[in-house]
Amino acid sequence: MRELIRRIDAATPAGRDRALDALRAFAILGVVLGHWLVTALVADGGTLRGASPLRHLPVLTPVSWVFQTLAVFFLVSGEVTARGYATARARGTSYGRWLGGRLSRLFGPVAALLAVWAVVTGALVASGVGAVTVQTLVRLVLSPLWFLLVLAGLTAATPLVARLHPLWPLTVVLHIDVARFGLGGPAWLGWVNVAAGWLVPYCLGAARSRGEARSRWSGWVLLLGGAAATAALVRWAGYPAAMVGVPGAAISNLNPPTLAAVTFGLAQCGAALLLLGPLRRALRRPAAWAAVALVNLSAMTIFLWHQTAMMAVTAAALAADGPLPGLHTVPDGPDWVAARLTWLPAFAVALLACRAVFHRYERGRRARDAGRGRARGRRAEHPPLRRAAVGRW
Repeated sequence: MRELIRRIDAATPAGRDRALDALRAFAILGVVLGHWLVTALVADGGTLRGASPLRHLPVLTPVSWVFQTLAVFFLVSGEVTARGYATARARGTSYGRWLGGRLSRLFGPVAALLAVWAVVTGALVASGVGAVTVQTLVRLVLSPLWFLLVLAGLTAATPLVARLHPLWPLTVVLHIDVARFGLGGPAWLGWVNVAAGWLVPYCLGAARSRGEARSRWSGWVLLLGGAAATAALVRWAGYPAAMVGVPGAAISNLNPPTLAAVTFGLAQCGAALLLLGPLRRALRRPAAWAAVALVNLSAMTIFLWHQTAMMAVTAAALAADGPLPGLHTVPDGPDWVAARLTWLPAFAVALLACRAVFHRYERGRRARDAGRGRARGRRAEHPPLRRAAVGRW
């Protein structure tokens, strides 16, 4: 373990902002834990149906405040992507080549996921599994992919939005919500906020790449202003308190994003900016940095396969005598919550197995070729963690 930690520390470029990587790791793990805690597969005879404890237990609403961390991810992505594009331009790299490299790292692992689940879906249908069960499982696998589509769109638009002030997309979100909820406009207008809502933290990150919004004062303004605005919207404007979708609710804060979700995201961004200094100091410790680096090197695999890991444990446990609490039962009481917490280590082990099998698709073709070369005995710098791999995520 000490040797692995030493190699990771030695392979990290000296100028890398480790705190940004820590925020990205926190955001990814927040999404994973959030899904594992608020998504249930209820065994109803021979059928699996999706359910959410937030519908039955509103007291769990604060869970969505902690684990709905997408705004932090888009903040970090905006800063890193804008900085990377500026560096590519300075080196003479064309926009097409730069974008192709960025998108290939996103959609290579997605292709592997879709191929595997195409085979799984065909096998389920051929074996006579009911349509409701198949639809439930496939929906859980595909639903997180909207996030990657939005990220890809914002990445492609980086040259246009890199200098856009976050107040502009925030104004769009405000007017869309006024039209939808105040003036009785059509519901489809809300889908404009899928781009505009996540463009707010993305533009904030891009502004930081230009040297703006770097003071602690900016962090406090975002944290306190965003929290106050969100509380006011929930208290007096009728927005739901949960920051994720709740089955059966009239309004979802996330699907599509509402003004409350955006202001809440700004509060999260403010908290993240205030944590940058302490994180930088903490990540001077090689062991702490190694943990963050390993999560980032597997971020796409973790994100894409975490639902599959949960479903694999759920399906394997169906062989037990009767539905298991916290896994197959209706999430309608504190007993379910306590039981679900005991299942989280099993989900994590299944996810580690998925990571072992599918991480090679995240590494990319060059890294896989290098891995085959090492197997033939060629020397590599800092094996098995190459400097290029650490610098590329």
